Amino acid sequence: MYLNTLSPNSKSHKKSKRVGRGIGSGFGKTSGRGHKGQKSRSGCKIRRGFEGGQMPLYRRIPKFGFVSLKKEKVAEVRLEDLKNFSNCIINLQFLKKTGLIKKNIKYVKIISSGSIITNILIIRNLFVSKSVRNIIESSGGKIEENN
Repeated sequence: MYLNTLSPNSKSHKKSKRVGRGIGSGFGKTSGRGHKGQKSRSGCKIRRGFEGGQMPLYRRIPKFGFVSLKKEKVAEVRLEDLKNFSNCIINLQFLKKTGLIKKNIKYVKIISSGSIITNILIIRNLFVSKSVRNIIESSGGKIEENN
């Protein structure tokens, strides 16, 4: 094999379309752009969603809803997740340390999840639902609120 005998595959290099080179080429005169209009001119850039001056669809449709930024700071913890801990003071730092909630969480609510818990828990400065309050107090635990 010699360097002067090397050649690329027959279909690997597609020749570029040469436009504006006479009638016989098939792309002469208007160079395949048709006659007149914005798209036939050079430098034609029409942005996405442009409808020729008509009010575009994305502006005709009414807007609704919003994204709450508070949602990222609030978490729910199920009572079932706390059944492995007994005689512990459960607060925000404890939940972060054990990995039950993320580090950016600022508010936590403990919710009921169907199973009855028997171990004694002390919950400090967290929101709890009514059913969780009844379950914890009936099992001998306490809920301390800092108001």
